[in-house]
Amino acid sequence: MIWLFEDHTIRTVMLGSALVGGISGGLGCFAYLNRQSLVGDVIAHSSLLGIVVAFLAGGTFGLPDGLSLWLLMIGAAVAGLLAALLTQFVTHRTRLPKDAALGVMLAIFFGSGLTLLRWLQRRSPPLPGVAGLDDYLFGMAAATTSRDVLITAALGLPMVILAVFAWNRLKIVTLDAGFASGLGVRVAVWEVVIQIVLVVSIVIGLQIVGVILMIALLITPAAAARQWTKHMGPMTVLAAAIGGSCAVLGAVISSLGVHLPTGPVIVLLLAAVFLASVLFAPRRGLLTFGSDA
Repeated sequence: MIWLFEDHTIRTVMLGSALVGGISGGLGCFAYLNRQSLVGDVIAHSSLLGIVVAFLAGGTFGLPDGLSLWLLMIGAAVAGLLAALLTQFVTHRTRLPKDAALGVMLAIFFGSGLTLLRWLQRRSPPLPGVAGLDDYLFGMAAATTSRDVLITAALGLPMVILAVFAWNRLKIVTLDAGFASGLGVRVAVWEVVIQIVLVVSIVIGLQIVGVILMIALLITPAAAARQWTKHMGPMTVLAAAIGGSCAVLGAVISSLGVHLPTGPVIVLLLAAVFLASVLFAPRRGLLTFGSDA
């Protein structure tokens, strides 16, 4: 097993996976506790449109590869945040239920992204690198480079720092927005901050897990961690640990020559941890006894 750590490519994939799993898993607690799991799904799927539009812009203006990668991430973030904010706008200004608004936004953004992607792939002459956009649907962890890891850290770690320094406000808005408003907290502003945190948490994992499966990396660690504790702080730390460890283990398993893609393996490991938590967690597990945590 030592050779795994001697191979630069495998080390890079493991480090990138650990960053994505830890950051997305921990920050995903805000979505889970605020009952915004479907919002995360909409953001993940909507980001495809932003990626394709950003790729088209980069190819049109002939941007260098390094800048193009940043542009793809920014495009994904803008599209995801726009979908989330439009959902809030439609919900508040119309009588459309939130779940219906989420479904409409997912259909519009994801459908538009897929349509534009297929058009780009079939146009003549094709833009260089257009075939690689398919990797953002299901992930391609093996293609992770040192530059990708740096971009992941540059985008994700500031969100972690923000969550640490603004923990009290983010926590109270997440758990009880009405009570927060009564204390004078500007709930609308902090809800937007939470949306930005969630968008970045999703965007950084698109290359490894992909648009389709990213919601699992955001929500499953939080759902598993919630079975073991009733306090948000320990829950967030535990969710980050679950996400990071499963991501690293998934990268290791996929590198053993078994021809299994990293993203789906990570998701299956997270599902196994969640199932074990639901069954065996003290006081909350189905196979344990005692009062609810």
